[in-house]
Amino acid sequence: QVQVTESGGGWVQPGGSLRLSCSVSNHPKGPSTMGWFRQPPGKEREFVGAVSPEPGHTVYRDSVKGRFTVTGDIAGAIGYLQMNSLKPEDTAVYYCALRRGMLLKKNADDYDYWGQGIPVTVSS
Repeated sequence: QVQVTESGGGWVQPGGSLRLSCSVSNHPKGPSTMGWFRQPPGKEREFVGAVSPEPGHTVYRDSVKGRFTVTGDIAGAIGYLQMNSLKPEDTAVYYCALRRGMLLKKNADDYDYWGQGIPVTVSS
C-alpha cells in the first residue's frame, strides 16, 4: 500500500522560510509526479506546485512563483517544498500528493495518493 507522509511544518514569522518534506513508501511502479496542495482556513483546497520526473519540469500557482520551489528525486520516493518569503496568507494545511505518470497536473482529482496534511502557520 502506497503511503505518503509530510513533515516539516510548523510556525514561522512573516518573511521566514520552511521546508516541507514528502516521503513515499511502497512507491507504485513506473514514473510519477509529485504535487503539493494547501487548504487555508475556511477555504477550498488549492494547488501549490508540482514536479515531474523530467529534470526541470515544474509548475506553480501564480501567488507562490519565485518564493516556493518544488523538488523531487527521479524515483519519486521523496520530495520537498521549499517555502521562502512566507506571508500570512500562506497559512494552511499543506498536502503532498502523488500521481502516476509524467504529466504535471493542477487538479486534485488527478492525483492518486495523498498524505494526511501538515499545518503551516505564518504569523507574528
